[in-house]
Amino acid sequence: MPKAYVYTRHGGPETEAFAELDRPVPGPGELLIAVRAAGVNPVDWKLRGGFRRPGEGAARFPVVLGSEAAGVVEETGAGVTGFAAGDEVFGNTSGGAFAEYALLTASVTAHKPAALSFADAATLPVAGATAYDGVRQLDLPEGATLLVTGAGGGVGAAALQIAHAWGLRVIGVASEAKKDLVESLGAVHVASGPDLADRVRAVAPDGVDGVYDLVGGEVLAEAAGLLADRTRLITAGAAPETVAALGGARVARARTAAVLDEVAELVVAGELDPHVSRTFPLDRADEALRAVEEGHALGKIVIEVGI
Repeated sequence: MPKAYVYTRHGGPETEAFAELDRPVPGPGELLIAVRAAGVNPVDWKLRGGFRRPGEGAARFPVVLGSEAAGVVEETGAGVTGFAAGDEVFGNTSGGAFAEYALLTASVTAHKPAALSFADAATLPVAGATAYDGVRQLDLPEGATLLVTGAGGGVGAAALQIAHAWGLRVIGVASEAKKDLVESLGAVHVASGPDLADRVRAVAPDGVDGVYDLVGGEVLAEAAGLLADRTRLITAGAAPETVAALGGARVARARTAAVLDEVAELVVAGELDPHVSRTFPLDRADEALRAVEEGHALGKIVIEVGI
């Protein structure tokens, strides 16, 4: 039976386990793929801990971990058009990604360009698309200054590059350990930690025009204080009510195949490097998730399957 990495109840890493599960059957609007790569994201361990996305019902255990995958189409569900067995695709999963087989939602699945590796493609549905949606939502004019907090992670690294490609001056907040990465992506690095606003003002004495927050908490509140126009404050790191109280908003996710196509083209054009820093085989999925959960990963972590 196909192997998968699951969590069996809400909680910490102790709830995780490898399991042999029946091969999924695609329902209406779904694709079954043989997974070649799966991206690892903070939301994966947050879901294991009990977080639920808006509109999601209660978890049905065991739950396969992972939210984004790239692979080869095995079978299509009812009503699916534009895809056929053998197509190389990437997209958002509807039933977990850390597995030999996964279901993708056809409306949020795109054909993988031949020039795009499976590993790079697997980073785009969550991290790459979230970065793209946020920078587009801010809609800053060319030459404006954008501050990105949490700039050393998967979403942050992508946001730095997309903003730079669109003609913005970018300041990336990250730990000293991630300084080289931030600067290599075309941004000015500012160290995270207390008195963040003072360090930002030192490199941007005229202020910043937009903030893309990926951290939340005190970092979000301090970054908000740097803006004259709070409508230019967005977050993917805090609850809607938290950022609304500061005058900002959550990132509005498009969740469309068209966005995935556009992000993939940025990679193919050399304007976006997914920056896959480490890959793990499926039988080391636990190590891959720990690398992200402990916050030490530079860029993106990917699980490769059947390669």
